[in-house]
Amino acid sequence: MAIEGNFREADRPIRYGMVGGGQGAFIGGVHRIAARLDGEFELVAGALSSDPERARASGRELGLDPERCYASFEEMAKAEAARADGVEAVSIVTPNHMHYPAAKAFLEAGIHVICDKPLTSNLSDAMKLAELVKNSGRLLVLTHNYTGYPMIRHARQMIAEGALGTLRVVQAEYPQDWLTEAVASKQADWRTDPSKSGAGGALGDIGTHAYNLARFVTGLELDRLSADLSSFVEGRQLDDNAHVMLRFKGGAKGMLWASQVAPGHENGLKLRVYGSKGGLEWEQEHPNHLWFTPFGNEKRLITRGGVGAGAAAGRVTRIPGGHPEGYLEGFANIYAEAARAIRALREPGSSIPDDVIFPTVADGVEGVAFIESCVRSSKENGAWTTL
Repeated sequence: MAIEGNFREADRPIRYGMVGGGQGAFIGGVHRIAARLDGEFELVAGALSSDPERARASGRELGLDPERCYASFEEMAKAEAARADGVEAVSIVTPNHMHYPAAKAFLEAGIHVICDKPLTSNLSDAMKLAELVKNSGRLLVLTHNYTGYPMIRHARQMIAEGALGTLRVVQAEYPQDWLTEAVASKQADWRTDPSKSGAGGALGDIGTHAYNLARFVTGLELDRLSADLSSFVEGRQLDDNAHVMLRFKGGAKGMLWASQVAPGHENGLKLRVYGSKGGLEWEQEHPNHLWFTPFGNEKRLITRGGVGAGAAAGRVTRIPGGHPEGYLEGFANIYAEAARAIRALREPGSSIPDDVIFPTVADGVEGVAFIESCVRSSKENGAWTTL
C-alpha cells in the first residue's frame, strides 16, 4: 500500500497558480493551455489582475475556488505557502515591470517560478533574482518557448555534433507588422510604455527571442554588439525596429533584425546558421521543416517526426510527422521540462535529469543585459559594446 500511495503522489499533477493572465490578456491563456496539455499541472489559484474585482471575476471564469482568487500576488504567495495543499509553482504572465516583485515574493515563499520573458524590466532586478534563485533552491524557468520546438532541438544537436563545422555566420530575424501604426490596445499600450516594458520595445518583446534562439542553437557566446534602434512611429517612446551586429567569441559574426513595423510579416522569426561544412535554415511559420545544406551538396529537408530527425527532436515530438506542431506545443514542451524538474526536486537529495532543457534565470539575465547593451550602443551611435 505504501508503494501504491507513493506512486500516486509522485504522479499527481503539480499544483500551480498564475499571476496576471486574467480577462483581456493574451499570453495567460497560452500558458494555461500549455500547462494542461500533458496533464502535468493543475491550476488551483491565481492573482489574475491588478484590479481586485477583475481578478475575482477572472478566477470565477476559470472555475477557481473563490478563496484562492487573490487580490494581489503578495497575498497569494503568503497564503499559498501556508497551505498544506498550496501551489508548488507559479506562472508569472504580467507586463515586464511586475516580473521581479512577483517572482521575488514566490521564491522567498519557497515556490518554483515559471516566468514569461524578458526576465525583468531592468538588469539590476534580473541580477537580484539570479541571486535569489541560487539561495532559495527553487527553480526559475523562463518561457522562451521557441527553444521547445523539435526542429530547433535538432538543429542544436546537429551543431553540437559538428555537422556545420566551424561556425562563421549567424543570421537571426523576427519581423512583425502589428505596430506599423499607432495602436491603442491593452497589448500595445504596455509594450510601448517604458515604465512597464523596460528599456526595450520591439527589442525586448521579440528581439530577445531571436537572440536567445541564436544562442540556444549555436552555443556561441557573445563578445560584443553594435546596435541601431529606431522608433519610426511618431510619439512612440520605445524602439519599434532594431538592427544589431554581433561578434561572437571564437570569431563567428552575426546580425539580428527585430521589427514590429514590417508590413507583410506576422510572426516571421527565422534563424540561419552557416559554418565551414554547411548551413541550416529554420522559420517559425514553418516550424516542422529544417533545411540543411552540406557544402557542395544539394539542399536537404529534415522534417519533424521524419527520417533524419534525431533523438533531441524526438524527445519533444508529440505526434507523427506531417501533422503540424508549433507555438502551443513549444510552450507545452517547456512546461513539460519544468514538470520533470519539479518532480525530481520533490524528493530530497534528488537532482534534475541531465536531458531536461529549459531556459534558466541565467538566460534571463543575459537577455536583459542584451537589451540594455543594445540601448547603450545605439545611444552611442552604434558603438561596439559588451554585455
